[in-house]
Amino acid sequence: MTRVCFQLQVKPGRIAEYRERHAAVWPDMLAALASTGWNNYSIFLRPDGLLIGYLETASLEQAQAGMAATEVNGRWQADMAEFFEDLGDNAPDTGFIQLEEIFNLEEQLTRTGHTS
Repeated sequence: MTRVCFQLQVKPGRIAEYRERHAAVWPDMLAALASTGWNNYSIFLRPDGLLIGYLETASLEQAQAGMAATEVNGRWQADMAEFFEDLGDNAPDTGFIQLEEIFNLEEQLTRTGHTS
């Protein structure tokens, strides 16, 4: 499993509505995410709109391709695009900045022979 962390910026005037939309994500969107490999997926949001997303997946490219093949993803991404700054021509699910993982406790414990 690959851990993926990413960043986006929600427009300051849209933060409250963005939170509301994610309090009740469409059931067909939830099902699509689950069936295309977006495991342990979470979104974190700072008060200034900095968004950090995290997921675990066998392949980010395959998870993104799987979602791109669903009808619901097209609707969701079109609906969500207006909430973000600096996407250019990208949809939110492909226009994010992926962050590099530089530390993982379990990996280092395993490497040093310790267990958690």
